[in-house]
Amino acid sequence: MAHDHHHPTHQHEHRHGHDHADIDWTEMAPLLEAGAELFSPLYERALAWLAQQQTAPGLVVDAGSGPGVVACLLAETFPGARIVAVDGSEPLLARARDRAARLGLADRFSTLAGDLPKVLDDLDYPADLLWASRSLHHLGDQGAALAAFAERLAPGGTLALVEGGLPTRFLPRDIGIGRPGLQARLNALEEEWFTEMRAALPGTVDETEDWPALLTAAGLAHPRTRSFLLDLPAPAPDRARAYVAATLTRFREALADRLDTTDLATLDRLLDPEDKASVHHRPDLFLLAAQTVHTASRAM
Repeated sequence: MAHDHHHPTHQHEHRHGHDHADIDWTEMAPLLEAGAELFSPLYERALAWLAQQQTAPGLVVDAGSGPGVVACLLAETFPGARIVAVDGSEPLLARARDRAARLGLADRFSTLAGDLPKVLDDLDYPADLLWASRSLHHLGDQGAALAAFAERLAPGGTLALVEGGLPTRFLPRDIGIGRPGLQARLNALEEEWFTEMRAALPGTVDETEDWPALLTAAGLAHPRTRSFLLDLPAPAPDRARAYVAATLTRFREALADRLDTTDLATLDRLLDPEDKASVHHRPDLFLLAAQTVHTASRAM
């Protein structure tokens, strides 16, 4: 989705507590973890690209880490670095620590609980790489938050911001039931939801989403942008089917009052495990996602 992993479908591995205090993170954690694991090939390619820019970081921070899937990938990509996973949810950070221990990374992996960006003041020393994946757009004043991120970078340090990309697709335009174009309509409603979410954040400031310009305005230099794909062609594997079913379930829950009766009925069929037209059985189900990484560095 244009803001994939953050909408009502939010299968996002990066969450924080300030605007989601009513969410049961213990219940949500397995879904967040499974989604991040599914997208791991995309993240691995993005981190390999980052490793060409920041070759030997001492401290790497994942700002909005959730259950730590990407934080552990950062640890594997940068074997000489100390990793700090930062999130507003202690239950998710507990899962991150458990994951790091299972992977043999615990000796250089720690967590920090609190709301972004203020919690970054509690870091022991500045970061050489700060990764912020789809966490910035949950902060009302994105420009001020970027400036705070930049302040926590060591000289020569890199900020990697994951924002934007393309709407994730997993169904053809005409799926043989309901009206063609269901996903396009869901994406349009999701954009409306996102705009309302942003407007309701404390201290929200409207910003043109020119991320390289915003990084430059935060005092950083040498902005670069690159997008990375996840391409799982039809017929999609079972874990992709589970991800799509979870995504559509959250669409159904969050957007029911905005959908017409035809689209609601189509969603119900897509989610019914007994229906051969459902995402559990369709041979034409795929998963195609694009996420965009923007980087910039602090002057030496």
